[in-house]
Amino acid sequence: MSGLPTSPDVPAPGAPDSASDRSEWQAHGASLAPGLYLVATPIGNLGDITLRALAVLRHADRIACEDTRQTQKLLNHFQIATPTVSCHQHNERQRAVELVESLKAGARIAFVSDAGLPGISDPGVWLAREAIAAGVPVIPIPGANAALSALVASGLPTQAFHFAGFPPEKAGARRTLFEELAAAPATAARTVIFYEAPHRLLDTLADLAAVWDPDLRVVVARELTKLHEEFLRGPVAIVRQELAARDRIRGEITLLVEVPPPAAAPTGTASETLSARLARLQTELGIDEKDALKRLARELGQSKSDLYRELQRERARRR
Repeated sequence: MSGLPTSPDVPAPGAPDSASDRSEWQAHGASLAPGLYLVATPIGNLGDITLRALAVLRHADRIACEDTRQTQKLLNHFQIATPTVSCHQHNERQRAVELVESLKAGARIAFVSDAGLPGISDPGVWLAREAIAAGVPVIPIPGANAALSALVASGLPTQAFHFAGFPPEKAGARRTLFEELAAAPATAARTVIFYEAPHRLLDTLADLAAVWDPDLRVVVARELTKLHEEFLRGPVAIVRQELAARDRIRGEITLLVEVPPPAAAPTGTASETLSARLARLQTELGIDEKDALKRLARELGQSKSDLYRELQRERARRR
């Protein structure tokens, strides 16, 4: 965390130094229009708060928070006394009714998650939808975001990327998701961004290696903007090996995967039957039919289920 000044004898942390900048900053807050403000907050380093975010938080009528205790630490640091109310994943729908009524009456309400942009793997989406449906202005206040911060420093493709949130906790569902991503039509490599819990990271990396191959390029971004920020870049097998050697994996994890486009079918296989191609893969790679079907589906850019139905039809014609 940034060691910003908190003494009452100095300006509030984050306030502009010059008189002209300070008057502009204060005027923005004083003229805060009615509406719902989705305010980005730091993901680790308090120095990443924006002047606009501070003005909105200071001059809003209320701040709806994912966790009032967590937000209060931020507010205390910046000497902001705006009242707070909880609005988290377990009560967002009920709380939205109350908040939208206040917004319709002209209130200025800020919403913050524990860190980063509201609604990105965090509460806030339902409240924003309800406010929009009620005709209330919804205003984004940009700022820190772990997914985009990791992406721009990853070295992976940025022209096409997909944020997928947290992958499924169960191994079967997680592998199915990865198989679908591997088979998705694409003409160039793209980056898929996940958030992941530290205790599941090794299993997730192992599944990535199994669905693609050990040379799949990944980046693990850990503890972004914090004292122990770390980037591990390289083939998934090597990155997993390095992490597995540690006593424990700690911190907030952003996982980025460079997903290659599905491989084109090898030359000379156009006339080869599906059964023959599967048999060849089983022989060459020493795998069973199920794994051969998965691999061939990725190569052809088809779903495994579609390819399996095609195999069944081919076998039925031969009977």
